[in-house]
Amino acid sequence: MEKQKADQIITRYLKKIYGFAVKKSFSYDEAEELCSEIVCEVYSSLLRADDISNIEGYIWRISEHTYAKYVSYKKRHEGISLDGLQIPYYDEYFFENNDEDLKRLSREVAYLSASRRKIVFMFYYEGKSIKVISSELGISIGTVKWHLNQARTELKEGLTMERKIGNLGLNPIIPLSYGHSGNPGNNNGPEDYIGDRLNLNIVYSVYHSPKNSNEIAQELGLTPVFIEDKIKFLEENGFLVKERNGRYTTFVNFSPTKYSLELKELKYKLLQEIAGVLVEEYVPIVRKSIEGFTDFYVPSGNKEAFEASVVFYAMCNNCTISADIDMSKYHIKTTHGGDFIANVELNATQLDPEYLPTIEIKNYWGCGNMSRSSGKYPSVFCWSIDSAFSSRKGAWQNNDYRDYDYIYEIITGMISESPANIEKFNRLREREFITDDGKINIIIVRDNWSKFFERLPKLDKSITDRFAPKILELASMMAKLYPPQMRDLAINYNVDGFIGRTCALMALEILYSNGTFKPLTEQERVSANLIMFCDTLPNY
Repeated sequence: MEKQKADQIITRYLKKIYGFAVKKSFSYDEAEELCSEIVCEVYSSLLRADDISNIEGYIWRISEHTYAKYVSYKKRHEGISLDGLQIPYYDEYFFENNDEDLKRLSREVAYLSASRRKIVFMFYYEGKSIKVISSELGISIGTVKWHLNQARTELKEGLTMERKIGNLGLNPIIPLSYGHSGNPGNNNGPEDYIGDRLNLNIVYSVYHSPKNSNEIAQELGLTPVFIEDKIKFLEENGFLVKERNGRYTTFVNFSPTKYSLELKELKYKLLQEIAGVLVEEYVPIVRKSIEGFTDFYVPSGNKEAFEASVVFYAMCNNCTISADIDMSKYHIKTTHGGDFIANVELNATQLDPEYLPTIEIKNYWGCGNMSRSSGKYPSVFCWSIDSAFSSRKGAWQNNDYRDYDYIYEIITGMISESPANIEKFNRLREREFITDDGKINIIIVRDNWSKFFERLPKLDKSITDRFAPKILELASMMAKLYPPQMRDLAINYNVDGFIGRTCALMALEILYSNGTFKPLTEQERVSANLIMFCDTLPNY
């Protein structure tokens, strides 16, 4: 390049180069020295160059390169400066001319604990004395010195080690669904806390082995600075639990990512066997317990639709086998009043692909038990479980307690279909809880819900004793698919809930197919396995 053109470029960029030097330095003398170094390097490079398409980018690359050399040689025994943040090393370790090393230093500063990082920032960036830092942070001078010495040690160790991104940083988990057992408080449930993909993977990172914040960050391929607030939020709401050693664990129930088809078939066969026993030995005594009860309303007039819902409730709630395990540690207590066990369903792959099942394994799904009480009307209560037998949509999120308030207001004559109440009626029609001509389309019982359910018999202990050893053995085998801190929950779920929705649905399927109960019509499917309780019945 011609000397005249190079002179013009230097003149044009001199102020910017000086500004760059001031930003990187701690004094004007130092800035002038660095600026002089950069100008000399830029000028000689321009004279050697033929044609440069991006002058500004060219100058800043040379400026960064010159600054790196300046750090390595001029400040070798004073420290290493990164945009004003200087970390001193008084030993033989030093940077060669490598911008990547400076980036690594910045990264390692981010891996310091929040308190230590703050002290380093105040001392090196803000230029505050140890005495001032001690006063502002309310800690002793010795503690400040200790943090600074520890920071130097940790930074050197971090710079000489190889940090690897963990599996979750490369392949984060993606949930299939969220669920909870208990009271969600003012929020919807676990999805309001770990529905965020990063929050979910932070919690999952400590699921199989406890980790501190640095280890969590490394697993996710992030710096601790980026996730500190999220870790604090998750800890405050019970999704992360800090152990005595400072590491975090979690009691959120993630479903295993591996399953044994052989175990699944064993469980399925045992459930089928128990369902057959319930149909033969338990269902008849449940039906007998409500034989003389007539204080109920069924939209279709089919008494068997009412009986089927009652029998289903009894099988789900009165046929339990207790594992006698304290579940308190699994209850997440949130700052919004929640108190629940959080469940996250993950995709799973078969760990025994060579195994061939001997029967077809069907999926019996159900959402519940769901109970809804009224805040306005003491007698109003609803129990329900959504399943393949019902046609309701939206699962528990769409099961609003106000729906039953509206129905009560209709059957007691408090409201009528008028412009003032159009939203209430539209909501009930959307759920098909009222028909087009305004009739109530769910099963209603005129009784106190607690007293009514008390009349239903418990499963005889001779039957539970017959199956308890097999259930416990199978539950213990299945619990091995979970990390150690979750195995009590896994056993409890697979014992206490063994004769639950799936078994009850199997039994209900038998009852519909063998003619005990008439198959449900489309109208009856709206209120299948749903019973509303109150002190008044519809009058039509």
